Amino acid sequence: MAKPEPIENHGIVGDLHTIALVALDGTVDFFCFPRFDSPSVFAALLDQERGGHFRISPELNGSKHRQLYLPNSNVLLTRILSSEGVAEISDFMPVEEATNAHNLVRRVKSVRGDINFRMECAPRFNYARSKHRCERQGNDVIFTSEGPDHTVLRLHSSVPLRVENGDAIAEFHLHVNENASFVLEDGAQCQGCNAHDFVSESFKQTLNYWRRWIGHCKYKGRWQEIVMRSALTLKLLVSQPHGSLVAAPTFGLPEVPGGSRNWDYRYTWIRDAAFTIYALMRLGYTEEAGAFNRWVEQRCHEVTEGASLQIMYGIDGRHDLTEQTLDHFSGYGGARPVRIGNGAYDQLQLDILGELMDSIYLYDKWGEPISHALWRSLCPLLDWVCDHWQEPDEGIWETREGAQKFLYSRFMCWVALDRGIRMARHRSFPAPLAKWIEVRDHIFKEVHTAFWNKDLQAFVQRAGSTTVDASTLLMPLIKFIGPTDPQWLSTLKLIRERLVDDSLVHRYDRGDGTAFAEASREGTFNMCTFWYVECLARGGDPQQARYVFEKMLGYGNHLGLFGEETGMTGEQLGNFPQAFTHLGLISAAYALDRSLNTDS
Repeated sequence: MAKPEPIENHGIVGDLHTIALVALDGTVDFFCFPRFDSPSVFAALLDQERGGHFRISPELNGSKHRQLYLPNSNVLLTRILSSEGVAEISDFMPVEEATNAHNLVRRVKSVRGDINFRMECAPRFNYARSKHRCERQGNDVIFTSEGPDHTVLRLHSSVPLRVENGDAIAEFHLHVNENASFVLEDGAQCQGCNAHDFVSESFKQTLNYWRRWIGHCKYKGRWQEIVMRSALTLKLLVSQPHGSLVAAPTFGLPEVPGGSRNWDYRYTWIRDAAFTIYALMRLGYTEEAGAFNRWVEQRCHEVTEGASLQIMYGIDGRHDLTEQTLDHFSGYGGARPVRIGNGAYDQLQLDILGELMDSIYLYDKWGEPISHALWRSLCPLLDWVCDHWQEPDEGIWETREGAQKFLYSRFMCWVALDRGIRMARHRSFPAPLAKWIEVRDHIFKEVHTAFWNKDLQAFVQRAGSTTVDASTLLMPLIKFIGPTDPQWLSTLKLIRERLVDDSLVHRYDRGDGTAFAEASREGTFNMCTFWYVECLARGGDPQQARYVFEKMLGYGNHLGLFGEETGMTGEQLGNFPQAFTHLGLISAAYALDRSLNTDS
């Protein structure tokens, strides 16, 4: 059996409930149904033999493959080009607020030549752990899981189907300009449809939805197309029913080729979501920011006395994300174990309240005033910061190497208190300001003493260490230090010397015995590169920032999508696409465009 397409050889389509990955060869090889965090029904990306797939393939010799999005939309076109003919597959998921059908729509067309096609719909339910029944009804096939998930899928088709070994198969011939349609939907929700009519109408509605949404984008600067693609990608990662946002729609894709750091990112990290909402607000999308704030408010009300928020939750706000391994999956490129759930959910990461308070502060300032009820829920969290900011924690990178005293966690605690103080003063909210100011200033002094290495003339990752960390790049971005402060410029110089590799940025020093064993083989962190761009732009070097930014854009995939890391040979690594990377791109473009306008 052929190898799965590389991570970067994919586009995505979604309906604000879940996302499907569509490979360049026309195969849907990753799809969790009906929600982002539901069990997979297609996961050939993680195991070609067991994972399941939905493949449409023309019989064309010597073919080439291309993918593009229809302008200003999340409607994906995959083209297969050959001297014998040209085939085109359109993939999309209608965004329907009134229903929960979660239709995955696939339309195939012969653009040039008379072409034979084969379609295989081979679901493997419950992460390929459950058997299923398969029943043909006319031109429909119904798949029913026999596992605990009780999932039912119905495949509508405009061409005849047959059942083979539990899979739906179609072999058909299309003349020039003829097309065939397939609709995979929730069998428990659907009411039957004419596949051709439904596809034609929903195609128009879906295209119009995305064009209306992106039409509200306020960004008019340089790199508008790539900024808008990042915005469309971030929107796909938002859960419409809950207002939360997943860090990425996939699980099990490795940070290191063949390595063991294969996590499940289909959950809502407070940190990632807060930064993402900030990026969307910058583009004018205050509705998404408001929905996330309401989701956060619910989580704040759940916090017991003397406790803080978790670092991540399920998209519906559930607390338990117990980690399991799928030992029957061979893993992407042999990277095992494949994990679902995330054991880091109960880690202590002190920084998350800083990112959260920053996003709430900005929403209160540029969106809508926050409620008094939310403020009452935030005050105990800020008191908690005052009591716990000096504790060791797991840090932003979740290396699972034990708690330590990280610089990033310290200055983000400063951000939490600083933004709380600003909101209390601006809105005249009741607050123990004297206490908060005292602790905020104490943190500021400690960062400049315990985390400043005089020999290196730089801020370091941990108190007393000599390790440099790319998360330090956020110091001027969150206004802890000025972007032209001499201490910052000397820190940036050391980061450039140690972490920057041909304009790409590693997240921290590698191979020095302080990080996990796979660090020497991991790629550069895409979001860190965008932070670096923003630091250069704010620090008065916009031309160098532009050089790094445009070089980084060249490492995106053919659709402008980014995963978590860029590997040593330019490949995408980690779960894909990643929200943190795309929000970093938006923020960097915004800052750089403004800096270039000032410079010119």
